[in-house]
Amino acid sequence: MLPSDLTTLLTEYPPHTLLTPGPTPIHPDATRAFLRPMLGHMDREVFALNREIQADLRRMYGSAEGAFTALLAGTGSLGMEAGFANLVEPGDEVLVCANGSFGRRMAEMAARYGARVRLVTANLGEAIDPAEVAAHLDGVQMVAVVHGETSTGVLNPVPEIAELVRHSGALLTVDAVTTAGMEPFDGDAWGVDYAYTGAQKCLSAPPGLAPVAVSERAFARFSARRTPNPSWYTDFEGLRAYWSDQTYHHTVPVNLHFAFHAALRAALREGLEARALRVRRMGQAIFTALAPLGFSHYVKRPEQRLPTVLALRLPEGLDDAGLRSKLRDRHISITGGLGPTAGLIWRLGLMGEAARPEPYRIFLAALEDLLGERGMLERFEQSWAASQPQRPQPAMV
Repeated sequence: MLPSDLTTLLTEYPPHTLLTPGPTPIHPDATRAFLRPMLGHMDREVFALNREIQADLRRMYGSAEGAFTALLAGTGSLGMEAGFANLVEPGDEVLVCANGSFGRRMAEMAARYGARVRLVTANLGEAIDPAEVAAHLDGVQMVAVVHGETSTGVLNPVPEIAELVRHSGALLTVDAVTTAGMEPFDGDAWGVDYAYTGAQKCLSAPPGLAPVAVSERAFARFSARRTPNPSWYTDFEGLRAYWSDQTYHHTVPVNLHFAFHAALRAALREGLEARALRVRRMGQAIFTALAPLGFSHYVKRPEQRLPTVLALRLPEGLDDAGLRSKLRDRHISITGGLGPTAGLIWRLGLMGEAARPEPYRIFLAALEDLLGERGMLERFEQSWAASQPQRPQPAMV
């Protein structure tokens, strides 16, 4: 139960249906954990919690037992920057796979840390071609790729790219912001050296933490740097001093740690395979509901579609900004395109607690009302019901 004064406070705010590609609705377990009394960041209970978080992160990322895992006190973009700050030195050759806004952000960050950036690109709405990566690997110290490109709804072929990088001697950095925690992620088997996500994405925890996994090979590369990491805050050695040696580095957001722990535990209890299946069923049901209105997949090839961000091309004549504004008036948030795709697509979030039938029932019912179209909700329900596993019938006696 929530404290009575907090219950009263929460009733002042109407329920909000959050269907964006992040943040996502907070898991109820995370909400309860966040509200526990404050403890000091050097408290023994907090250190015990941190050890559990580290072990759970190894499970989520599929990391080896010796990998260093931690939470950075910042969003996913801090996770991105920390990788370049620790693992790139001035003059290093870094190959960045850029087929959307976040691949481009990787390239900019790497350049700011002195890297000589090479780009492998693909058209918007298309995945990176591993053959293009193979053609540009010579002399590279790092390859960086976004697993799920949030800006376009594209799933890049990380296992295939990783196999190529494994034989080159380069480190592999993977942005797992819209995949880790909702999709199986086999970091050790694939050969991923550095991975990061944001707490507010697939795990449905509050924003403000970036879970990272650093392979032993990447930590060895960091330890052999010729120059110190210019970022004190994200320095791996300082982070390890706190997370592994339990010595002071900086004040971590303790209650965010408790909330994150609860959300991650909930995801692992459900199982990453089960979560991956749930999101695919949800995506198919939503598309079945919207396709007769003229919505179509922005990403043409099915195997290149990111399950957790459903990118749909809008029907001709649909008032994108106006309709999204009217939905927001009803306390429903969805997201349009980013940059070149603005006004062209919707990006519907299917991460964590957003990938549930109830919020999309609310969205589709509102859309039916605003457009004067019927049948969306019925099509959704039929597709969702048909996708559920059939229960075995009792044997006849």
